[in-house]
Amino acid sequence: MVLIKFASGNVVPTKSEETCIDGVTIMLSFGLYQNSCPEAEAIIFSWVESVVSQDPRMAASLLRLHFHDCFVNANVLQGCDASVLLDDTPNFTGEKTAAPNLNSLRGFEVIDSIKADLEYACPQTVSCADILAIAARDSVVLSGGMGWEVQMGRKDSITASKTAASNNIPGPNSNVANLISTFQNLGLSRQDMVTLSGAHTIGKARCATFSSRLNNNNNVGISNSEMNLEFLQSLQQLCSANSNATLANLDDMTPSTFDNQYYVNLLSGKGLLASDQVLATGDDNTREIVQNYVDDPSAFFEEFKNSMLKMGNLAPPTGTNSEIRVNCRVVNQVNY
Repeated sequence: MVLIKFASGNVVPTKSEETCIDGVTIMLSFGLYQNSCPEAEAIIFSWVESVVSQDPRMAASLLRLHFHDCFVNANVLQGCDASVLLDDTPNFTGEKTAAPNLNSLRGFEVIDSIKADLEYACPQTVSCADILAIAARDSVVLSGGMGWEVQMGRKDSITASKTAASNNIPGPNSNVANLISTFQNLGLSRQDMVTLSGAHTIGKARCATFSSRLNNNNNVGISNSEMNLEFLQSLQQLCSANSNATLANLDDMTPSTFDNQYYVNLLSGKGLLASDQVLATGDDNTREIVQNYVDDPSAFFEEFKNSMLKMGNLAPPTGTNSEIRVNCRVVNQVNY
């Protein structure tokens, strides 16, 4: 077994892990680009470091791109396949205009820059889907979170599904039952759901996405007695200009730091999105997980790493309806 030193500085043995999707076995592995593109992780990290230093919010944006990519599952589109990066064309509708993504996802230009440098260093070697997975990890690290070795070997889809993106990505007003169902449909557990929701410890959201919180709407399982009135009043003041585009921090205490403060906020009734707050108020089992992460930050970091690896394994079968794109925005045949 060979030891590999990655850009992160960690030394780990190379190994592969099989994932079975609809009877098709795919293989993701650590250290895949050691020989074919040894500078791949360093190139990606350098770009993410640069953009996050200029705009700390970009860390959350890049992490979110990976999430929204992996959650689309329809027919040949299965998980982390960079379908979210495809632009619309006169004959093709991608996922960027789906309701959860429109005027919301950002960071596409960062991925373009990373891909251009990788194509110069090692043409058609590193997939756009792997770039998203590695950039997500680096975003967490650069925000103060724990690192992990990313499994690689994903391929890029040659199509996308606006419908699947609209239906499969959890909405900001989801209740616990809907959240659990959405995650279980992808093979992710209740604990994975609560853990991955912790990504909301960084980033921002528009007023439009938490309007139900402002209107004291308890349809998702939040009663008036469970609301932090001072927090809600501050949000109402922020959004009083009737601008749905106004941004609020998902974690108003440590908005640019990847920590467990998100869970502390939930127990204080200060979850920004309704789908966040219900984790502490809508289900005893999810609240127990929240409490555990408040009491033991290291448990959150470890489980977040494990859940990210699990989500990152939601990859499409290699060789079928997939490729390594030259330009992450278009399939290769359009480039030639």
